This record gives sequence, structure tokens and C-alpha cells, in this order.
Amino acid sequence: MWLDLFPPRVTSMRMPRLLLLAALLPLALAAAPDPYPVSAPVAPVPHPSADAPGFAPLFNGKDLSGWKTKGNWVYDPDGTVTLKPRPGETGWKRFDAYIFTERKYRDFVLDLEFKIEPTGNSGVFFCVADPLDPVAKGIELQILDTFGLAKPGHHDCGGIIRAMAASKNMVKAPGEWNRYTLTLKDRQLTVDFNGERTIVLDLATSPMKDRPVDGHIGFQDEAKHVWYRNVRIKELR
Repeated sequence: MWLDLFPPRVTSMRMPRLLLLAALLPLALAAAPDPYPVSAPVAPVPHPSADAPGFAPLFNGKDLSGWKTKGNWVYDPDGTVTLKPRPGETGWKRFDAYIFTERKYRDFVLDLEFKIEPTGNSGVFFCVADPLDPVAKGIELQILDTFGLAKPGHHDCGGIIRAMAASKNMVKAPGEWNRYTLTLKDRQLTVDFNGERTIVLDLATSPMKDRPVDGHIGFQDEAKHVWYRNVRIKELR
């Protein structure tokens, strides 16, 4: 019945095109491959114990002294640092609303816990030369609600954005606490995520090779509710 709607010549011209489009449609809908490598799987490494020597808290237990931000970050009485977006706040380019340490760090172990709301989004920045341009002048360890994702990419939780995807998806469901231990020494970066070593990356040979070797540490304001606690650092000499 459909063929009767078109003259034979028109039908003969359109049919090959329609068949070609039908064949190409699944390919067009398929996700493009991640252009960045996936970290090779390695043996799990335990997170530092609560009494591990050499660590110092990055928050003073009272307020946000030692940090800079114009965002609505709050130090709660229970010891968590919480982003409470103000009405009308959206987007991620409000860089002055991120929260950054006043001082810079070079080689270190950064240990922390975080949790997010459903669809939550934040990020741990380090080696940031300019807090007003952290995406271009720093490095980001992604925090994102990708719970249950089978094959995470570089922009999913645990990935180093525009550099490397985590070896596996370790993020817990929204509302549950997660743990990162990030170690940086002589441009060698590892990330331990909820008990698994998910990133092993030589920054000097990665797309981050031109990023600073030291800089500020900070957390991203994506206008999504996020919580951090037990944030501590061990400087490596």
C-alpha cells in the first residue's frame, strides 16, 4: 500500500536511501567511544587508618578559615562541609563559588569522604593554579551520580576528567558516604575509591602533562547539594 503512494521512478530512488538510513541509524545512536584510556585494574589498597601518622585536617573543625569561596558552603556542627545552593543558582561556571584552599600543595595524600544527592555533581580539584579558571588550569577528580553504570568513562564518578576513566565503577547510591584517597608524588597519581585502586596515572605523559605541578585544592559548586567530611592531607617530601 505504501508503494502505491509514489510513482515507480520516485520509489526506486528513495528505497536505497531509506535502507541505508535504516542501517546507519543504530550506529548513529550508539555512544561514541571514550577517547581517554581506562585505568588498568590493580590490587586493592586499603585507605589510611584514622590514626595514620602525618595527616592534618584541612578544615579547623569550626568554620571555613583557610579556604576561599563566594558560594554557600557551610561548616555544619557535625563536622561536614556542605554546599547548600541558594535559590536560582545553576550551572558550573560560577568558579568563584567553588571552595579552594588559600595555600597551595604539591606532593600529598588527600583523604576524604563525600556523598551526593540524586543526580548530584561535584568534583575534587587539585594542582589548581588559578581558582577562577580551575577547569583549564587544574585537574579534576570527578564526583557524579553514576551509580550502577557498567562502564564508566573519564567524566563519570572516579574519573580524571579529560585524562583517564576509573578501572571500575565504585560509587555508592546517592545519600551514602564514599571515600577517596588521592596520592600525588612526582607526577604519579593514584586514586583509591571505596577500597579499590581505580586510577593509576602518570600525569607527565597524560593529557594533564601541561597542568601545574602544584596548586590549590578545592571542591566544585555545581549548584547540587553535596557533603564532605574527614578531609585531611599528608604532605609528602
